[in-house]
Amino acid sequence: MVKAYKNCQSCGMPLKRDEKGGGTEADGTKSVKFCSHCYEEGQYTLPEITVGQMQDRVRDKVIEFGMPKFMAGFFTRGIPKLERWRN
Repeated sequence: MVKAYKNCQSCGMPLKRDEKGGGTEADGTKSVKFCSHCYEEGQYTLPEITVGQMQDRVRDKVIEFGMPKFMAGFFTRGIPKLERWRN
């Protein structure tokens, strides 16, 4: 059975908020792990990004959408624990 994820396992965005309904695998099927901003056609859209850079990118995006800075920090602190970043 395939695990259903609620959040992108790269950036943490709630998958239900993805305007494209999620990223895509190489065969064109929807990814169950990643959003369309992070993953398309079976590949990361930003393959060279570090976890710290991803946190900064998400923090800036959340602030851009009007969330207070302290809340943006709260939302990004769990990014290193997501599947993409675990080794």
